[in-house]
Amino acid sequence: MLSTMQDVPLTVTRILQHGARVHGSSQITTWTGEAEPHRRSFREAAERAHRLANALRDELGVREDDRVATLMWNNAEHVEAYFAVPCMGAVLHTLNLRLPAAQLAWIVNHAADKVVLVNGSLLPMIAPLLPKLPTVEHIVVSGPGDRSVLDGAHAQVHEYEELIADRPTTYDWPELDERRAAAMCYTSGTTGDPKGVVYSHRSIYLHSMQVNMTQSMGLTDADTSLVVVPQFHVNAWGLPHATFMTGVNMLMPDRFLQPAPLAEMIESERPTHAAAVPTIWQGLLAELTAKPRDVSTLTQVTIGGAACPPSLMKAFDDLGMRVCHAWGMTETSPLGTVARPPASAEPGSEEEFAYRLTQGRFPAGVEGRLTGPGGEQLPWDGESAGELEVRGPWIAGAYYAGAGNEPLRPEDKFSEDGWLKTGDVGTISPDGFLTLTDRAKDVIKSGGEWISSVDLENALMSHPDVAEAAVVAVPDDKWGERPLATVVLKEGASADFETLRSFLAEKVAKWQLPERWTIIPAVPKTSVGKFDKKVLRKQYAEGDLDVTRL
Repeated sequence: MLSTMQDVPLTVTRILQHGARVHGSSQITTWTGEAEPHRRSFREAAERAHRLANALRDELGVREDDRVATLMWNNAEHVEAYFAVPCMGAVLHTLNLRLPAAQLAWIVNHAADKVVLVNGSLLPMIAPLLPKLPTVEHIVVSGPGDRSVLDGAHAQVHEYEELIADRPTTYDWPELDERRAAAMCYTSGTTGDPKGVVYSHRSIYLHSMQVNMTQSMGLTDADTSLVVVPQFHVNAWGLPHATFMTGVNMLMPDRFLQPAPLAEMIESERPTHAAAVPTIWQGLLAELTAKPRDVSTLTQVTIGGAACPPSLMKAFDDLGMRVCHAWGMTETSPLGTVARPPASAEPGSEEEFAYRLTQGRFPAGVEGRLTGPGGEQLPWDGESAGELEVRGPWIAGAYYAGAGNEPLRPEDKFSEDGWLKTGDVGTISPDGFLTLTDRAKDVIKSGGEWISSVDLENALMSHPDVAEAAVVAVPDDKWGERPLATVVLKEGASADFETLRSFLAEKVAKWQLPERWTIIPAVPKTSVGKFDKKVLRKQYAEGDLDVTRL
């Protein structure tokens, strides 16, 4: 027996239309570093999204399923692309501007991006890559920047404002299947090539609803959210879409992500909520300690990407900012858990604080389970630790394998019955709160971003003086974790740490470079010849390694 309910597709288009009509007066404020920020209402942003869609179709030839990439900071124009591209039936591909050039080029080519929207300040990043990007036909530049670096580019160059200026403010949006691709983001994971995650209209719609629930971020049109988490990083944790559902005002920092301008934004624009990784908040805390500001309106802080140290959480409590942990990953859209303590925990009690330190509780749209070494399912008893697996309507069930190829479902990432293997190890309490205790693989999570130890090792071992190299995660007060490089030099070799670090700097992003280095006689190995990194971590913790910090 079927229901009698209407079959209305859940699409990004409906989010846009709702936000423009019902919450049209809500504001997107973009910080400029100048006297007055740029302000744009949801209604105006929606009209500009219509104009952008018309320009993409009529001038640039974008059709359904074409990939349109963005290399942009958090700003109103990026929000416009968030809606224009998927609503016209194309696919928004956000590019991580922190990736090494070679990896960024690989991702653009794998996705076969046709158009790249780029902020002018980031032109020096994209310009050298263009000769290696044969699928890119158009570059659309927004904001100030030196356009001359694009001279001679094979792609046609357009000015964003000129491109959309005379376009219609309406667009006949197609009625899309809610299962169609709306956006995509690549995650590098631990080893191998980056993996593409493709979000559907349906997954974005449902994820946005969950973001707005009271046990998640629970924001309303009375709030202003300072969206520090990058729009190129898992759809800014879903905030641009979720805010159009509820009318939450957005404060976008653009490229001004340093502690001082963030403090100035909070003082002058009076946001009530903000979302970012712990390193942002550590920097802000230091800024406010050195130069106190009136930040009294900011009462909710969502922290994800890495665990928030208890001392940082308490410090923000003292400032009147309540920190709420969240956990997720690119494959989970990213909302996986949110640490809202249950009503049974007395406010201000040790029990409540213990709940807040967990990664959070599973929402209704996410199922979680723990798997033991032999594949057995472990109980939710708060003690049994296993690898976390999840499934749900906004959880990836495969990776994008390129146009025309079947989706990839590697065994190390997906179970036989389709659950996502997160690679995280932890426990789950009887009432559904997740606590992560370790990682199944030797990745390093620094400032909310993954660093592959294997990639660093392979790069180091390509140096002629290096016989072996192992890289492990070690605790860091500022970044949560940082890489420690342990190196075995070849006999007679004399390369110093500065030389090795400079060599590595040519192969990986600057922020991935280890600060801690040590020479060891041999890398410890397991009985099957694999690097035994737990031995190295133990040696570091016990002070048995002679470590140099650069």
